[in-house]
Amino acid sequence: MKKLINAPEDVLVESLKGVALAHPELSVDLETHVITRAEPKAQGKVAIVSGGGSGHEPLHGGYVGVGMLDAAVAGEVFTSPTPDRVQAATKAADRGAGVLHIVKNYTGDVLNFEMAAELASMEGIEVGTVVVDDDVAVQDSLYTAGRRGVGLTVLLEKIVGAAAEEGQDLAAVVALAQRVNGQGRSMGMALTSCTVPAAGKPTFDLPDDQMEIGIGIHGEPGRHREPLAPASDIARQLVEPILADLDFAGPAIVMVNGMGATPQIELYLMYAEVAALLEAAGVQIVRNLVGNYITSLDMAGCSVTVLKADDEVLRLWDSPVVTPGLRWGA
Repeated sequence: MKKLINAPEDVLVESLKGVALAHPELSVDLETHVITRAEPKAQGKVAIVSGGGSGHEPLHGGYVGVGMLDAAVAGEVFTSPTPDRVQAATKAADRGAGVLHIVKNYTGDVLNFEMAAELASMEGIEVGTVVVDDDVAVQDSLYTAGRRGVGLTVLLEKIVGAAAEEGQDLAAVVALAQRVNGQGRSMGMALTSCTVPAAGKPTFDLPDDQMEIGIGIHGEPGRHREPLAPASDIARQLVEPILADLDFAGPAIVMVNGMGATPQIELYLMYAEVAALLEAAGVQIVRNLVGNYITSLDMAGCSVTVLKADDEVLRLWDSPVVTPGLRWGA
């Protein structure tokens, strides 16, 4: 294993130290592993909090800023943050109008965020929750009951973050989050496994001439393994299950996401294939993202996310707020 690390057990804290040094617009608590905005939003606005295991960067800490998250809490690599740390993020973000928890559907995350919400309510903080479950690849996995939460998380954080920034109340922000979750679907694939620093070896063995279709973001196995195929065939195997799960005819926001080790040239090539398939199916791509937005350490591969874009979703997507560190597609 070759990694740019000192000791596996220090990776998270030492990475957070780097975040603090690189981004003065953020405040980083090295004890609780919570990242917040250095200048909080105005009192009386809903706060948006998310988090989960590390290893998916830039998710979630990279999306703390004006118009997206008010706080993100980082667990150890691929490990849910503890309830007390989620509660610390909730308290740090609260501006007196309630807090929305955005939770990816993994058992540890769901349980720990539920406990944190209960603790926060005991201190007078109203918490709403949306559990993101957009992955069409498998119904249940090693980490979940029900569908996994993957790429739609990024789009949802952008949209509900804008709604909270403009002053919508907690009930409206929760309803919007639930609607967006119901309108988006994702599916991913891998060319290689990822290597968790503490393990020191790939999570699973994937021969050079094979690929895994339908993987999760923790190295979970997918629907099936098969011989490596051209990008056009891979795109079809990702797009067809998404279209089969929901009617996406009409305007849509589309993300082709890298899993951490896929070069941008390949992601743009995949986007061209995905766009052709979607347009042939009557999906009008009105906004897009192409790049590494929710990763799985050093895994090579990609995922596709499609979100039905109603007028409200597009208005919020185009909200003129600026989030540090993000380059949004046209």
